[in-house]
Amino acid sequence: MSNAIGEFSRYAHQYDNYNVIQVEVAKILVKQLASSEYKTLIDIGCGSGEVYKNVVKQDILFEHFIALDSSREMLGIHPSDQKITKICADFNSPQTFEKITLEQNSLLLSSSALQWSTNLEYTLFEISKKVSSVHFAIFTSNTFKTLHKTAQISSPIYSVEVLKDNIGKYYEATFRLKEYKLYFQTTKEMFNYIKKSGVSGGKQQLTYKQIKQLMKSYPFDYLEFEVLFVEARC
Repeated sequence: MSNAIGEFSRYAHQYDNYNVIQVEVAKILVKQLASSEYKTLIDIGCGSGEVYKNVVKQDILFEHFIALDSSREMLGIHPSDQKITKICADFNSPQTFEKITLEQNSLLLSSSALQWSTNLEYTLFEISKKVSSVHFAIFTSNTFKTLHKTAQISSPIYSVEVLKDNIGKYYEATFRLKEYKLYFQTTKEMFNYIKKSGVSGGKQQLTYKQIKQLMKSYPFDYLEFEVLFVEARC
């Protein structure tokens, strides 16, 4: 397991957006794929299509690509193609997995999404019934760890230990842990990023007054992220 740290400046021209970490994570996830050809690829929590874009860039061949997300707006942004099937569904719902049929040599991918599973064990169980080979990239509770510590609140997402334990119930897995730092010029920009990037999951844990106090007391000019990369088979 490695803990290599990737560092990004929020103000570098090429990273001038609100999903720089998620973009990098999707790129790394796809680079880890062992084969260059698959029958079907399915992306759970596909968002605007970073996984698909990297699959295309890396010349990975497939007959069918399933893009699943609970947001119709995100699916509207996701690239379209005759090989792509878009499914608007919540991976926390039993009905979602009833809609999915996969063939042999199918691969399930999920980048920056499964940390928001409301019942991780259930989600992984349903995934394991559909496909034997998976690659995940999951943000851990050490994302924003100093911010949470400073604010004296707990992370809304799962720890590394909980993720490994639940994945291990259904898969033989290898894990790689990677840390990132994203730098900002001001704490105001930092907190604006948290609000707009989606990495907070839309969970409001602090009042406006508490946020203002936190902006004054936060000790760093960067935010921390930690991602668990998983390659697993049933």
